[in-house]
Amino acid sequence: MSLLEKYAVPGPRYTSYPTVPYWEDPAPDPGEWIQAVQSTVTEEAAPRVSLYIHLPYCEKLCTFCGCNTRITVRHEVEEPYIEALLREWASYQKILPAETEIAEIHLGGGTPTFFSPTNLKYLLKKLLASFPPAQTAELSFEANPNTTTSEHMQVLYDIGFRRLSFGVQDFDPNVQALIHRVQPFETVERVVKKAREIGYTSINFDLIYGLPAQSVDTILDTIAKTARLQPDRLAFYSYAHIPWLKPAQRMYEDQLPSEDEKFQFYQVGKFALEDAGYVDIGMDHFSLPSDTLFQAAQNGRLHRNFMGYNTTPTALLIGLGASAISDAWTAFVQNIKSVEEYIEATHTTSFPYYRGHKLTAQDEYIRRHILNLMCKFSTRWEEEEYPEYWSQVHRRMSSVIEDGFVEWSGQHISVSEGGRAFIRNICMALDARMWARRPETQLFSSTV
Repeated sequence: MSLLEKYAVPGPRYTSYPTVPYWEDPAPDPGEWIQAVQSTVTEEAAPRVSLYIHLPYCEKLCTFCGCNTRITVRHEVEEPYIEALLREWASYQKILPAETEIAEIHLGGGTPTFFSPTNLKYLLKKLLASFPPAQTAELSFEANPNTTTSEHMQVLYDIGFRRLSFGVQDFDPNVQALIHRVQPFETVERVVKKAREIGYTSINFDLIYGLPAQSVDTILDTIAKTARLQPDRLAFYSYAHIPWLKPAQRMYEDQLPSEDEKFQFYQVGKFALEDAGYVDIGMDHFSLPSDTLFQAAQNGRLHRNFMGYNTTPTALLIGLGASAISDAWTAFVQNIKSVEEYIEATHTTSFPYYRGHKLTAQDEYIRRHILNLMCKFSTRWEEEEYPEYWSQVHRRMSSVIEDGFVEWSGQHISVSEGGRAFIRNICMALDARMWARRPETQLFSSTV
């Protein structure tokens, strides 16, 4: 059996544990959620919070995208949505300590720069009015090169943003046409140059392998053009083909690469990125040695949550907006997905979530070990801790151990260099909830 036959299986990306499909009802009630938020933030030496703000609107549908989006060209939707965000944030302001600082803000979407610079400035000034950003705060936003203007970048820079992420995906015109994301290299080059002129110190590119009509040549060309622009960090994602959630993806199914080809794209792209000076940080992520992502990985401060890998670990992540997920370490909640229903709910309830999960002691224990593997590629435990659980994990890891991807020594696991490409599979062996209740239908994209 080939490695791909073994490991190209559906699996989570482990931005949380338990993963969302394995959350248990009932969700925390509002009192339990308030208690979880307050206890988590006050346990830190200084109360700090990370903010994820979901801005779901896009003018056009990009068919590769699996995010919760709303397609419209009507920009009058901006102000009602912003007011809903501020109503939700006001509920958190009431329960957070007065000395709380903002450690991180990430504007995600959708297309955050769908919103006008004026409206983004209004939103962020209001959000930061009570709780200022910490001195070391990292403020970042996702940007579509086609719609991000110099004014957008300047307004956000003046507020304190220093990092932005451009959704590049692929530079091949044919691939771009198939995924409905046409943006010439010159467009990306122009906005990157302007961002650096303004003063942004960390620029990220999102690239995807496994898209329709890609080939080894198109992957190498995309990496070469990326290297010319020298983003400080980048994500080289596996395309998530989820037509049961995103039916538009069915239109190019006959042009998708095979699993063997897709894995070849990853290997070719990884080697090309490393030849260009990038370091493999963790699942899908690469960084120049000068970037803070590399430095966080080196000094053990790399963290992973619903925003992906980040450099400013906090125990409390608050997600604002439709479908946004909040993490208080001992509990999760997810907001209502429908934009209209979310807006309406902010008029009638303090916390407009519709589902969540209260972590058990074992959930928290497993979560720490999965987080260690995702961020540090190693974890260790004491001999007397959950011996039956670790016996089951060892049995489920027999394949990755035999293939040299994992070294298991006593109460210590370390992932080899070759095993990093299969880190999702390795973490799946620790996922007690998934093994206790195997899914009847496909819930996740392929791990490879």
